[in-house]
Amino acid sequence: MVRHRNRWMIAVLTLGLYGIVLPAVNAQPKVATDIKAADIEAVVNAPTGGADRQIKVVDVGTHNVSVGVLRRGKTTPGAPVGAINHEFVTEVYYVVSGSGTLLTGGTVDNVKPLAADTEVFKIAVGPSNNAVFKEPAQKRKVETGDMVIIPAGVYHGFTDVTDHIEYVSVRSDPKHVLPAGYVSPVLKPGASAK
Repeated sequence: MVRHRNRWMIAVLTLGLYGIVLPAVNAQPKVATDIKAADIEAVVNAPTGGADRQIKVVDVGTHNVSVGVLRRGKTTPGAPVGAINHEFVTEVYYVVSGSGTLLTGGTVDNVKPLAADTEVFKIAVGPSNNAVFKEPAQKRKVETGDMVIIPAGVYHGFTDVTDHIEYVSVRSDPKHVLPAGYVSPVLKPGASAK
């Protein structure tokens, strides 16, 4: 009888722990996150931050979602086209200005892992690889208003950019490799984009 009671107690305690721990691990947020046009403009216009500027990273329970803004300058006709892939992060691009030809998939040469100590690795895309396109699987012209979904692992890069291309990137991060709770320093109280 004591043995059965102990088993039941262990079962109840175990189930109780699952009831406390699992919801905490996979807790769904109870509020929405806003990213205002003014936030995007502040990050775009900041004097520092590079070509890939993360705005916010939000833990939505089952995965992280981040939003960044990227700007690529004019490309050199006939030059090798750089390629990058992200091992765990899927991206959705929305082109807000400019145009270019987006290459995706296919074969690449000179693969080199993105350095883990870079801001782009730590904040924007996680484990990734840089390369040079040998033969892309797809080429498509993208311009203001266009959207493209780039699954994790797919190499991508731009060519035929005559002036610039600027786009918002929404990133799905199922492995939680991006820093949940990140907010661009430009948006923190007291910051100035000048």
